[in-house]
Amino acid sequence: MIKNFFYWVSECWNVIMNVKYNPLRNINEPSIQAYFMLVLFTMWSAFFGFIATYYLGWYGYDIVTSIVVHLTVLIPVIFTNAVFKDAERNGDKWFLIFKSKRKNKWKQQWVGKSTHTLQKV
Repeated sequence: MIKNFFYWVSECWNVIMNVKYNPLRNINEPSIQAYFMLVLFTMWSAFFGFIATYYLGWYGYDIVTSIVVHLTVLIPVIFTNAVFKDAERNGDKWFLIFKSKRKNKWKQQWVGKSTHTLQKV
């Protein structure tokens, strides 16, 4: 169950933060991609700082604190993503077993249901 959670975190990370998957993949220059990722990170940290200060009443919570809080969340997510990517690249046994179990579970959930539904009709 914990591996499933970390795998989900890794996949969510890829959808949002990996320029191979997010819309920034359409920008061909890596330095421009990195610039926009940094700008978006700073913008969202500032936005959450304003929300926390004015709407939630967390006085003393400012933009710098928001950036630090975001980093304390993002650093473990980055580490988790790196572990899964290394395991996938190296073909580690535990990862291959985990991935095949997830694939089989997905097939049972979705393919089995669609076949069962078709048989009822």
